[in-house]
Amino acid sequence: MRVLGIETSCDETGVAVYDTDRGLLAHALYSQIALHAEYGGVVPELASRDHVRKLLPLARQTLAEAGLAVADLDGVAYTAGPGLVGALMVGAAAGRALAWALDVPAIGVHHMEGHLLAPLLEDPGLKPPFVALLVSGGHTQLVEVAAIGDYRLLGETLDDAAGEAFDKTAKLMGLPYPGGPELARLAESGRPGLFKFSRPMTDRPGLDFSFSGLKTQVLLAWQASDKTPETRAHIARGFEDAVVETLAIKCDRALQQTGARTLVVAGGVGANTRLRERLHMLAAKRGARVCFPRPAFCTDNGAMIAFAGALRLLAGQHADATVTVAPRWDMASLPAV
Repeated sequence: MRVLGIETSCDETGVAVYDTDRGLLAHALYSQIALHAEYGGVVPELASRDHVRKLLPLARQTLAEAGLAVADLDGVAYTAGPGLVGALMVGAAAGRALAWALDVPAIGVHHMEGHLLAPLLEDPGLKPPFVALLVSGGHTQLVEVAAIGDYRLLGETLDDAAGEAFDKTAKLMGLPYPGGPELARLAESGRPGLFKFSRPMTDRPGLDFSFSGLKTQVLLAWQASDKTPETRAHIARGFEDAVVETLAIKCDRALQQTGARTLVVAGGVGANTRLRERLHMLAAKRGARVCFPRPAFCTDNGAMIAFAGALRLLAGQHADATVTVAPRWDMASLPAV
């Protein structure tokens, strides 16, 4: 089955073709970073309009790279939520229209399930059960995965997501948009330990997260500092170390609580080098395994949507002809595959 995947949940237009026999055939991504940089954050109306402008040319490009015609497709998958409602509607409308024209099944994919399954794209041997850390600009969750579609939320952020905390902290320190990757790059030249911030909610039981207080600590440290480039790098390193250590402590607890031997990490923050190093150390100490998608598949992309959609289409699941999206959508409500 050859499935076209469409991702338009926020500020990146992603398209991919996945073949259930041959694997990923082609994928392409267009980022709106330059468009939103002027405003210091995503402007939903501009994001939606840019998806309209870019989606069909990107789909044609991806099909050409895969060596396929539109008529060769056997199914269409699109992100139906969660995300920005206008942006989601662009991908859903295009996906449903294409499926109707071709008389092939279509399915709306949960954005976070796409992230969760992204490591399986290139590692067919990776199978549930496992614990997943979904860590991005909009979500920070620990999920127990008994099977594909059988998810139990173990813990989540009570305020800012980890990626959101990265972005907001970078902005208050005057770093350019998008701030998270800029802060991580700056932290590489910072000296560890010069600025020691708390590891939020690690001094009590449970698997929930909180990062808003950490962001406030950094703000106070920045305001009281001499604001030199060197000091900014040291503060960035202290902040990154605090986030990474907090995530690692909670992952360790989740593995212990569930008895799982595999940790899957997905989402944009999963591309962070220091987080990867720390979780590899954690897994080695536990005699466990940690799996990441390649950095290009950590951020939003069409490949993860094509793959997740293909699994559900193969299982006989599909959507009706109604164009519907869900800006808020509980992943635990998904049917099993």
